Amino acid sequence: MKEKLDLNQFNSSKMVFNKQYYRTFNMFLLAFAIIVIIILFLPWTQNISGTGSVTTLKPDQRPQTIQSQIPGRIEQWYVQEGDTVEKGDTILRISEVKSEYFDSQLVSRTGNQIEAKSSSVEAYQGKVGALNRQIIALRQEQALKLKQAQNKLLQAKLKVKSDSIDTEAAKTNLNIAETQYQRTLTLQNEGLKAVKDVEEKRLKQQENLAKLISQENKLLASINEVINAEVEISRISAEYADKVSKAQSDMYTAQSNQFDASAQVTKLENEYTNYKMRNDLLYVTAPQKGYINKTLIGGIGETFKEGEELVSIMPTEFDFAVETFVTPIDLPLLHVGEKARVQFDGWPAIVFSGWPNASYGTYGAKVVAIENYISVNGKYRVLLEPDETDYKWPEAIRVGSGVRTIALLNDVPIWFELWRQLNSFPPDYYNPTAQKNASSKKE
Repeated sequence: MKEKLDLNQFNSSKMVFNKQYYRTFNMFLLAFAIIVIIILFLPWTQNISGTGSVTTLKPDQRPQTIQSQIPGRIEQWYVQEGDTVEKGDTILRISEVKSEYFDSQLVSRTGNQIEAKSSSVEAYQGKVGALNRQIIALRQEQALKLKQAQNKLLQAKLKVKSDSIDTEAAKTNLNIAETQYQRTLTLQNEGLKAVKDVEEKRLKQQENLAKLISQENKLLASINEVINAEVEISRISAEYADKVSKAQSDMYTAQSNQFDASAQVTKLENEYTNYKMRNDLLYVTAPQKGYINKTLIGGIGETFKEGEELVSIMPTEFDFAVETFVTPIDLPLLHVGEKARVQFDGWPAIVFSGWPNASYGTYGAKVVAIENYISVNGKYRVLLEPDETDYKWPEAIRVGSGVRTIALLNDVPIWFELWRQLNSFPPDYYNPTAQKNASSKKE
């Protein structure tokens, strides 16, 4: 059996077999791998990032432009850019450009027209009252006249009755006279009566006949009086009906004129109010306290149309907010009241999107409103307000400056977030109600 040869006795063998190859580097790789594995299990806050700008929470606190409700010509400016104005302060004075409003006494003259028309309305009212009284008087007079005519008719009818009785009496007397005449004539023929007696009876017969004829004439005259009384009643009714109708027609005409004058008074009062308000519009005033950002139209003597923008103003009192935009795929993950972080342009910040608590220079916010309709940029608008439990937002920021927003979602391991990003999966659906219930159960 051959003896073993110890190679360590050779210098070359010592240099080859006893040397430690990259031990330090291997230790570094091992430590790095362990650290990476530990990091992969650290929590990572899923988030939705977006860009937007600073705005205000309420619509009346946002920058606005001042317009004139009427066209005009600039006569005088009372402010310059950068000035602070109070509510109601005059910004500029304008003049009319329409010829129908050139009269400087248009308001007072319209007032005079209103007074004149109001007097006309009162006059028509008096005329209507007078005609009403006239109609009442005519109806009373008609009633009296009809009563008088009816009394005459009654008298005529009674006279007809009286004359009829007298006529019957005259007929009876005539019959008696004829009978006596015939009897006397018979007796005269027999020689018992004289011719003188016959002639007397004959004369009495003729007198009774004349009385009968006279009485019949009276009876016919009485009947005519009855007819005349009836005709008089009809005439009185027709006459006073015509008079009352004419008075009513005059009254209705006066009422129509009164209503027309009242309508003209109302129209003039409307014009008077419009002219008065239009005179007030010749001075453009500030709607609220704010800063004059920019005059959008300048110079003296320039004309403009109604509704044209004249001055840009920024309110001095406002509540900051941030409007940001998210993609439609991230919209279901956002809910009103959720937390978010905001980084303002111009403010130094060190941002770790997955570790918001370790970031520096970001400020807390919470979701106030989420738009229900997509914007023109293809994203949905989300409005954020300051989180009162976090740091106060800087006062030096300005409305319109840019921001970056980070909406905070679930806490997941880093390895899960890497796996999600590599596969282009969306973040986990986040339900804040479920999260609150789970935390309350743990407590």
